[in-house]
Parts: sequence; C-alpha cells; structure tokens
Amino acid sequence: MKRPFNNPPATSSSPVYYQQEEEMHELQRGSDELLSQTGAVSNGSVMSPAPNHADNNNDAKKVKLDTKNPGAPSRVIHIRNIPNEVTEAEIVHLGIPFGKVTNVLVLKGKNQAFLEMSDEVCATTMVNYFTNCTAQLRGRAVYVQFSNHKELKTDQTHSNAQNPSAQAALQAAQALVNQTDTQGGPNTVLRVIVEHMIYPVTLDVLYQIFSRVGKVLKIVTFTKNNTFQALIQYPDVVTAQAAKMTLDGQNIYNACCTLRIEYSKLSNLNVKYNNDKSRDYTNPNLPTGDPALDSALAIGGMPFTGMPLAGVTPTAAALGAAGIRLPGQPSPNCVLLVSNLNEEMVTPDALFTLFGVYGDVQRVKILFNKKDNALVQMSEPHQTQLAISHLDKMKTWGKQIRVTLSKHQTVQLPKEGQPDAGLTKDYSNSPLHRFKKPGSKNYQNIYPPSATLHLSNIPPTVDEEQIKDAFTQAGAIVKAFKFFPKDRKMALIQLGSVEEAIAALIKMHNFQLSDSSHLRVSFSKSTI
Repeated sequence: MKRPFNNPPATSSSPVYYQQEEEMHELQRGSDELLSQTGAVSNGSVMSPAPNHADNNNDAKKVKLDTKNPGAPSRVIHIRNIPNEVTEAEIVHLGIPFGKVTNVLVLKGKNQAFLEMSDEVCATTMVNYFTNCTAQLRGRAVYVQFSNHKELKTDQTHSNAQNPSAQAALQAAQALVNQTDTQGGPNTVLRVIVEHMIYPVTLDVLYQIFSRVGKVLKIVTFTKNNTFQALIQYPDVVTAQAAKMTLDGQNIYNACCTLRIEYSKLSNLNVKYNNDKSRDYTNPNLPTGDPALDSALAIGGMPFTGMPLAGVTPTAAALGAAGIRLPGQPSPNCVLLVSNLNEEMVTPDALFTLFGVYGDVQRVKILFNKKDNALVQMSEPHQTQLAISHLDKMKTWGKQIRVTLSKHQTVQLPKEGQPDAGLTKDYSNSPLHRFKKPGSKNYQNIYPPSATLHLSNIPPTVDEEQIKDAFTQAGAIVKAFKFFPKDRKMALIQLGSVEEAIAALIKMHNFQLSDSSHLRVSFSKSTI
C-alpha cells in the first residue's frame, strides 16, 4: 500500500515518534482520518483507510495507524461515531467518573473526539469500562478506544483558549473533581432539590427530564424542610454523572423550579410502592400502597404505570425551559377545554381575564352550538397545567367549571363569512398579557383563587372609598381593605367568598381608575 506523502515507512523498529507526529499534524489541521468512508472497523480496531492521491496533492496528510498495536495504552482516548451536535461538555463528562480530564478536542465534521486524561491509569479504567458497557451520547452508541497520541496538543485554530465551550467544560470538570474530593466520589443515586417551586413538579416530570440523559431505574420523592426533593437512581455512575453535569442549575420552568443536584450517600434505593411518590421502573408489579387501587389492578392484571400529568407534556414543558428537547417529540398541547360554564355570563373577554392570571391567553372560542363549553389557547404548555391545577372544579358564576386538556392543538379563527356572533377572539397581540417578558416576576406571584385580591397600579389620587365603591358596584361584598404601608400603589381587598373574588377579578382587572391608570388585579396568598 502506498504511504502518505513524506511519511517514513513504519517498521517494528521505527520510532513511534513519527507516527505520533503525523497524527498530531492531522489534529492540528482538524481533519482526522482515523476513520474514512473506505475504512473498516473490526472489533473496535480501525483498519487502515485506502490512500487518496487527491488529498495528497492538496497537502492534506492521511493518518496511518500502527495496526500492529492498535490498543496500546495512552492517556489520550479516541471517541468515534459521536452525533454532530455533541458539545465538549458531553465528551468531558464521559471521562469525569474515571479521573481528572485535562484536555478535549471535538472534530464535529468527522464525528470524532479526543479526550486527554491525567494519566494512563484513568484512561485504562475508562476504556476497560466501556469495553463491557457501550457508551452513549444523545441516544447514539459511541466507541471508546486508546488513541495513538500520547498527549493532546492543538494548534491556535483548535486551542481551547480559543474555544470557550471547551474551556468551560474543562473548568466545570475540575470544579467537580474538587467538589467530590470533599463529598465523596460519584454515585449512581442523585439527590435532587427543587428550589423556587412556583409550579407543581411531579415524579412524572422528573422522570421525563432525567430519562433524557439515560435510563432511570428508581425515583423516590419527598418533602424536607418545606422543599420538594427526590432521589433518582441510574444504572451506572457515568449516566448519573451525565445527568448531574447536564441538569444541575437548570430551571424546569421559566425563572423558577431550579434543579440543585448532588450525589446521595445512598448507593441503592429500596422502593416498596409504585405510586405518585415513588416508582421502581425495574419492577412494575409492586403494590401502590392503596388497598382499593391494588385490588382493582390485581383484578385487571395490570401493573401501575403512573398517572399522566394532566395538561402538559413534561418533556416539552419541563425540558423546553432547560433547552432540552427529545428528537421527534410532538409539539405539546396549549389548548384547554373549559366546560359547565354559565352561558348567560361567559364571554371571550371574561375567560381571557380569568385564565390570563395563569398564562398569556392567545385565543378564546365559545362553542357556537354548545355555549357552556369553550376552548382557551395558552402560549406555553406549562401555563395550561397551571390553569388546570388552579381553576378546575372552581365555582364560577354559580357553576363548578371543569378545565381539562383539549384534543385540539390550536383554536381556529372563523373563516370569512362564517357565523360566529363574536364567540371567537384573538388576543395574541393583547397589551394585557402578564407574562410576555422572559423571566417575568409575575411568575413568582401566581396563587390559586382566594377571597383576597391583590390590587396594584393604584394612582395617588384614588382613595380607599373610591376603590371599595367600584368593587361594590361590580357586585362584590367588601369585607376588608388595606393599602400596603410602604407602597400605596398596592392594596389588598377581601371579599365575601372565593367565587365573589373570581367574578370581581374578571370585572375589575384593567378597570380605569384615572385618565392614565388601569387597575391590576390578581389573587393573593395573604389575608387581611
């Protein structure tokens, strides 16, 4: 076989230096040819690629592997078949459980990467581990073997000083090593704390999020010190490490529900029940702990598989905020079906105002032939979950309304000339949306309907009696009123009942108090 241009013939007595230098040149060019279209792979060993004279003429040297000793230990590891979109951080986290990572190089165009460990012992441990357990990146099997490089050197083009993402990945890896030096080594069980939990987070939400990284074996959820926590077990430390590195510090929802992840002191979770608090995905036949439900499942011969999260697809709602999305995942539904409405009272504007407390309403349609039913389209899937959890079975206009997820993906506007009688309305450009700014503070002030309302944007010319009179004229019975001591633009008003407060919010939100001021109304967690 003809050798690449200027490459001395390799013999058993030839210095390895030449081969290393030739490979290193290829690294610096960013065109590694360890695997080509004409190359072959056998049992993890790469066969020599056929020469390409056109490439020689372009001075793009080919790499010639020393096939006599393809598996010689080295602290540099070669990773093949990586997905195009893989980041340096994802390559680095493959190596973290085995020791200190000192350098990384990703050749995305070639679907290859190189990882440099601190010593050959760490690298050997990693290669041996992945010989028996296939490594995966983004659901794709990747192949891990020793590189012929004894160290990873890059030119200015591929220097990590010029690559912020690689630099950040290495710094994070070092920080993690320093942390585990004091806390103990990586573990298969993670302890997850959800901070600033404005919206409900369930076991199913956590399963969908953490399954994105790898196979989840068990989950146990609990509340400690008034914070929602969970223990999540993976089959191996590599996957657990990947989850910790990928998800720690991420927000499940916009500006809240922050994941804080650390290693648990437990090495295995003992799950006794499969229910909404705990789940063993390796043993679907565990009892639920509810005798009635267990009897029903036993009669039907069905294992407990968990309750689907109403109104939201966790992979879309929860992972979307964290910048993670499953390939091919269908768009989550943002449309709600609201039923058992009071036909005499309901209007699109009224539903826009009420549901607007929990998200930005885009469209409302009251059904033409069934006017006690309506479709409400929110802007985000997690907003549908908020509306369902806070408004379903809430008494409104004398009737207990039902709020569920609709089978429709969007609310269609009526075609021109189609009879509608003003029952369909588009609010996509409404200035009254509460959450249109990313990270809006309004997300931190969402509460279920209550008899006490929070008022804001009150002009200094308006006093307590004027506000109370306005609410009285709207049909409410005012029980108490109180301005905020340090900010007279805000106040609390307590009404006779929750139902009364719902009706008052619908009527009084955006009520004009002066030429330039409109009242803002929301539900309060406080009482007077």
